Amino acid sequence: MKHKQPSPIIRTDKWTLNPTAEQRHLFSETVKVYRRLCRYLVGIIFTHWPELGGLSSNEQIPAVERLMHSTGKRPVVKYPQFNRVFYKFPSYYRRAAISFAIGQVNSYMTRYVDWQTGLSRNRRDAKPHKLNADAGCYPVLYKGQCYKLHDYNAVEIKVFTGADWIWTTVQISGLRERHKLPDNKMLSPTLIFNSQVCHLSVPFHCVPPKQNPEQNVVAVDLGINTTATVTVVTFDGTVIHREFVNTGRDIDRRDKRLKSVSMRASKTMGKGGKLHKGFCSKTYQKCANINKQISHIVSKRIVQIASQFNSEAIVFENLKGWTPKGGRKRSNLRQRFHGWLKAKIRDYTEMKWQEKGGKVIDVVAAYTSKLAYDGSGRVKRDSKNYALAVFQNGRQYNCDLNGNQNIAARGILKLTRRNDSEDLSSKRSGGSPRSWACLCDLWTHERLRLA
Repeated sequence: MKHKQPSPIIRTDKWTLNPTAEQRHLFSETVKVYRRLCRYLVGIIFTHWPELGGLSSNEQIPAVERLMHSTGKRPVVKYPQFNRVFYKFPSYYRRAAISFAIGQVNSYMTRYVDWQTGLSRNRRDAKPHKLNADAGCYPVLYKGQCYKLHDYNAVEIKVFTGADWIWTTVQISGLRERHKLPDNKMLSPTLIFNSQVCHLSVPFHCVPPKQNPEQNVVAVDLGINTTATVTVVTFDGTVIHREFVNTGRDIDRRDKRLKSVSMRASKTMGKGGKLHKGFCSKTYQKCANINKQISHIVSKRIVQIASQFNSEAIVFENLKGWTPKGGRKRSNLRQRFHGWLKAKIRDYTEMKWQEKGGKVIDVVAAYTSKLAYDGSGRVKRDSKNYALAVFQNGRQYNCDLNGNQNIAARGILKLTRRNDSEDLSSKRSGGSPRSWACLCDLWTHERLRLA
């Protein structure tokens, strides 16, 4: 049986540049002429796609060059105006533009075929996609030909003056730490420049270090009142760390902006009417940015805890496809569920933890909070404080911590492949499913192992 090769880990750093006023003009001209070439190439590639589409990726770029780039050995080409319009255009910039234009046409043709066959039609009268030649791309820089790095303090970039191509050196004012890791391989950066930003988008092929983890996992329970509850549990069922991660200030900022939307909507349309397209779009965009910041803060802290305890894995509940149920009338429960960052925090955590050589696993979410971690049965929520769980023996415990410890137990059982143990009950025997394991099951395993 062939094992599937793991996909490469590509992460991107932002290197902030500090250009002068003259350099900003040069960058602007470079981006303009690069986008102009991409628009020109999209038309050529789309016209000849029947013969270009069947070629491999290594054969497509030379095939496009034979159509429009004349040389001493190839003086006659089908589109000779290229050398006149784009005089002395650097070869590596040209090939980067060809690669981008091929991607644009290939994506359009794929979506158009899906539309023709009905795979992407949500309605009978759905219109086909349009080919976008003006995609707002940025130039890709190849080492030695388009940029030269000087000790991570400055970078020399080939730019367009409006009439000729020259080299200019710009200071690097800020960068991150991925270039310091010896195993990371720096790939071709992209020059991002517009009226608001100026930086290099630098991708790295990250090679995770080899780990020798301890026998423990980090379990994460993503909630509504508390953003994340984190527990570190060893393989024998010992809880060695508990922590609540809650970004209350950022959540209040987001909710305050969302509440202002309903007030502005009532003033705009009154009791009836219809809101125009794009109503409060800036506010929604700001809230989305706050959600992104919250997710990064929480995921960063989760990874820090996992690194501190040298954990083998981070365990989440499998909440894919979960849909919230509405609350009582006039309650804000539905709105709070819409602000629940269950997917974004999990994805950001996985990306950060994979880069450190760890793994993230998902477990069944059913009955993690309804079952007591000590095996005493189902719990009840306190009528006055919903965050408290009341066990059948009368004990009160934090509901998030209770569920989190059950999540850890299920992750450990899945990690160590103990799901088929005889001492765990199953549906066939009339008990709860094996996937509904609790923390007490780890204690049972440990007693049997020591016996």
